[in-house]
Amino acid sequence: MGSRYGGLKQLDAMGPNGETVLDYSVYDAIRAGFGKVVFVIRRDFEDVFREQVGSKFDDRITVEYAFQELGDLPEGFSVPEGREKPWGTAHAVRAARDVISEPFGMINADDFYGADAYQKLGDFLRTASTSADVSEYCMVGFELKKTLSDFGSVARGVCEAGADGKLAKVQEMTKIVKTDDGAENQEDEANPVKLTGDELVSMNMWGFTPAFIQEIEEKFVAFLQEKGGEMKSECYVPLIVDELINEKRATVDVLATDSTWFGVTYQEDKPHVQKSIQDLIASGAYPENLWA
Repeated sequence: MGSRYGGLKQLDAMGPNGETVLDYSVYDAIRAGFGKVVFVIRRDFEDVFREQVGSKFDDRITVEYAFQELGDLPEGFSVPEGREKPWGTAHAVRAARDVISEPFGMINADDFYGADAYQKLGDFLRTASTSADVSEYCMVGFELKKTLSDFGSVARGVCEAGADGKLAKVQEMTKIVKTDDGAENQEDEANPVKLTGDELVSMNMWGFTPAFIQEIEEKFVAFLQEKGGEMKSECYVPLIVDELINEKRATVDVLATDSTWFGVTYQEDKPHVQKSIQDLIASGAYPENLWA
């Protein structure tokens, strides 16, 4: 399992005994059969992260660290003067290239995906071919209506699956708002796009074979050649996946899950996340004290 750690908000207590969302992610991954967790973090977070987060898991699962550093670029490229923004999720996964040699899952560290989502992901990765001519990947898809915020718009990758259950395309929609009868993408306010809320969306929960690391390297070089001089351009995993599908170099199984995603998109979402976790504990899905 890979985890991109973006900031200190991942240390916010969400469970009754100070558990973070990341605690629940690792707990769910362990019981789904994952044997290693790779934390992709910023170098300046290393000490506090190892002490407050990583140390909790050392005797429960193999723990590795990788560092997303702005200057970690393929040979021949350099950071443009004045750039401070990281290079995106593909660059974050690339940072773990020396510690990933097996099929792996990718998640956001501050998103709660649920036990069923990890089980579906783990089941796929256990049988994914690592030698096929066309790479076999997967994406866990969540119902759009279960990923919306009451407090503002969200960005989601709306997925289209073919009759064979494989991912056909991902359309990035950056301003989706909840409505009384579903949702609406308001990027173009004059021509909003109506959504039912039943659409499957990507929440950055992916399953890959090691071949994807090399795919990232090739695509990242092409990205830098085109946009490497920009101050804020980013190379995203979903866009690379979309390109690989179009080039017939990969197939992506869309794994539907009964789990309800939740996360803190807005500060006002935090009480909802805390209550959702309490409800799951009350239902018996998680113990009161996660690591007791």
